[in-house]
Amino acid sequence: MNDSRDDPDSDLIAAAVGGDRAAFEALLRRHYGRIHSLAWQLTGTRTDADDIAQDVCCTLVEKLAAFRGEAKFTTWLCGIVVNAARDFRRRRRSFGAFVERLTIFSGLAQKPDGRDLHDAMWVKSAVMRLKPAYRDTAILVAGQQLTHAETGEILGISEATVSWRMHEIRKMLSLDPDAEKSTA
Repeated sequence: MNDSRDDPDSDLIAAAVGGDRAAFEALLRRHYGRIHSLAWQLTGTRTDADDIAQDVCCTLVEKLAAFRGEAKFTTWLCGIVVNAARDFRRRRRSFGAFVERLTIFSGLAQKPDGRDLHDAMWVKSAVMRLKPAYRDTAILVAGQQLTHAETGEILGISEATVSWRMHEIRKMLSLDPDAEKSTA
């Protein structure tokens, strides 16, 4: 259990819950980059990330009072973003595979500027092709640099399951075509 006094956001949270608009604004300014970045990593497009980040900011007004301090605020906030992205994907399910292909295509359509960009695009497109459970795990662990315990808390799974998924993801993303067959 996390002691909320150790959370650098605890004073802002308390003030915002008490109705202090300036405190709520400061809290959003402090964490908006993380919200948007995670949403972008989860969806693969800036437009979708903008929509999710806006939804999260609006939802945060209502949900902030429910924050109990049992986890770090940033961990709790990442959980809200992941759930918002899941809801977003559910709403978009009617477009299914088309949206997935378009997301991958749009990630590859950026102007290349060297080997690092090529590698980043390859990883991004490979991660976006993973099943949502694996994709969410990879993005939280590798993209947000959360611990396996924090990731498990957000996704509602055990730390051991996160470790297993990361092991499977490494096999899926390897260049060995036989490794992908065994995990697909």
